[in-house]
Amino acid sequence: METKKYKTVDSYLADFDGLAKQRLHELRAIIIEIIPDAEEIISYNMPAYKQDKVICFYAGYKNHIGFYPTPKPLAALAEKLVKYKTSKGAIQFPLDQPIPKTLVKQLIKYRLSIL
Repeated sequence: METKKYKTVDSYLADFDGLAKQRLHELRAIIIEIIPDAEEIISYNMPAYKQDKVICFYAGYKNHIGFYPTPKPLAALAEKLVKYKTSKGAIQFPLDQPIPKTLVKQLIKYRLSIL
């Protein structure tokens, strides 16, 4: 089966429903609040926000929302991420919990500070 190729964030979000759609919209709003001038693009077939470089990506999954602010912000704020599943460059936000707005803002602000 061929993976659908997205051209816009709106088309990406349109393919979700229920809690996943709600959480994706929550995360999108937080990102836009922090970096309103960033270009909203599709990169690696998921929503991304770019100024000179890509600042962050996110994606929806069956049980979580993946947020990808790159490795350095996650390493710098590791003590605040202990209750979430993380990898080198990603954090998973469970669908059954609201998106942690303050944490997302801190991760984005850190990312912006090192660009």
